[in-house]
Amino acid sequence: MKTAISQINTIITKEYLEQQPENQYFERKGKDTKPSKIADELIGMLNADGGILVFGVEDNGEVVDLNLLGNKLDDYRKIVFDYIIPPCNIQLEELIIDGKLIFIFHIEQDYERIFSRKDNEKVFLRVADSNRELNREQIRKLEYDKNIRHFEDEIVEDFDLEDLDNDLIEQYKNTVNYTGNPLDLLVKRYLANKKDGNYYFKKSAVLLFAKDPEKYIPSASVRYIRYQGNQQKTGSEHNVIKDRRFENNIPNLIRELKEFLRISLKDSSYLDLETGKFLQVPEYPEEAWLEGLVNALCHRSYNLQGSAIYIKHFDDYLEISNSGPLPAQVTVENIKTERYARNPRIARVLEDMGYVRQLNEGVTRIYASMEKFKLSEPEYREQNSTVYLTLRHK
Repeated sequence: MKTAISQINTIITKEYLEQQPENQYFERKGKDTKPSKIADELIGMLNADGGILVFGVEDNGEVVDLNLLGNKLDDYRKIVFDYIIPPCNIQLEELIIDGKLIFIFHIEQDYERIFSRKDNEKVFLRVADSNRELNREQIRKLEYDKNIRHFEDEIVEDFDLEDLDNDLIEQYKNTVNYTGNPLDLLVKRYLANKKDGNYYFKKSAVLLFAKDPEKYIPSASVRYIRYQGNQQKTGSEHNVIKDRRFENNIPNLIRELKEFLRISLKDSSYLDLETGKFLQVPEYPEEAWLEGLVNALCHRSYNLQGSAIYIKHFDDYLEISNSGPLPAQVTVENIKTERYARNPRIARVLEDMGYVRQLNEGVTRIYASMEKFKLSEPEYREQNSTVYLTLRHK
């Protein structure tokens, strides 16, 4: 286990700061970055999913001593107060690495407020590893979607400690280099509250770490249905040949469904007219359906109960659907480039545990993997507050 250097976030090691690729939750800034530019990045993270901004580490991972800034250093200590409104939850941690001073800004997401620059009222949103300035319509959509996020932060008053998946929490502990009480780790990750020695678990913690989330959150499951033919029929023409429901916490759902679908989806061959040879191809590339499934689990509106995630398997296409609608500024047209996590607590933990690299990259990988195997381009549609991904097999 590598040595944590941060007292606030144990995932931060020297190697992490130098080698971790920049993503939705992590940004480096060199010593020549102006305070106003750092303020813009902090605002973008506040309005998105929170994260870590390290000041004093160059893009190539080189650590630079911020003491070289001399009297200007205090301008960076006051960024949060001088540039950002309304007041926000950002902790500044000053660390010495190999005798060099760096700043780490720990940014906590906010479920209710929109943050902007104090001097010019500009609003930013972090999307993957970049920062976007929002226009008036995008700000309005962001305000709307922040209201939906409250669900994963609600306390489950009657949660029983015996229902926790302790093995999975232990795995998470090891992943983020945490050595203390695992329940305190959930508090640090804003998945639980602690008061008078008692722990109160949020719905995000239940979905991630309960043995049976369905006990507390109805329809927190995934249902696989195999149809005979290319359309869904009813009555005397009922054509369901397999129907299976998966009930578990999200990390275990991903593992179980990955193994199940590997068996259920068959390889096939086709004649390549250019070479005259038969080539073996998967029915659907694993990278495509797995990314589609992970995105559905991350972005589902769990507050819309009574509707599980569906995987519908027909003879010539696979359909993955989850309760929506699409979040914030994401549309069917820009889904390859835009990102906004409907359940940021859940998305952050899955990213920590390595189940996802970057959620918006997942959509791009779906398109790329389908193209690689000469399959039809993925199709997204939004209908009746549900988002559908269709993968077609030739």
